[in-house]
Amino acid sequence: MGILEKLQKEMTNALKASKKLRLETLRMLVSQVKKESIDAGHPLTDDEIIRVLTKEAKRRKESLDMFQKGGRQDLADQEAGELKIIEEFLPESLSEDAIAAIVDEAIHSVGAQSIQDLGKVMGPVMQKTKGLADGKLVQEIVRKKLS
Repeated sequence: MGILEKLQKEMTNALKASKKLRLETLRMLVSQVKKESIDAGHPLTDDEIIRVLTKEAKRRKESLDMFQKGGRQDLADQEAGELKIIEEFLPESLSEDAIAAIVDEAIHSVGAQSIQDLGKVMGPVMQKTKGLADGKLVQEIVRKKLS
């Protein structure tokens, strides 16, 4: 069963169980996947769907941070709930140690020496961690290793 089918099945379950937040979040995700599919001109693969879900999770994290800074705990709680639901459908994130190992391998393979080689290292690292790690965290680790 693909990710889209899982989303739709869970949406039906949420409707039957009268879980409003879960239902709204899943409807939004299915809608976003269908929109991206129309824009792409073909049905999305699971990897492409993961990219859409990752983008939506990132939006929730940013909104959550902004609402907390703005003192809007009610909206922050809703964003946190949506984020938790979205993360159920994302693959397990890589640990910092796993990212560091990938970074070390990339630094060695491209022969990076200093922070000026950041771009050379980031390309291969992001290819390997795509959808499995936050880009900001990856960049932070690469910067630390190259400094």
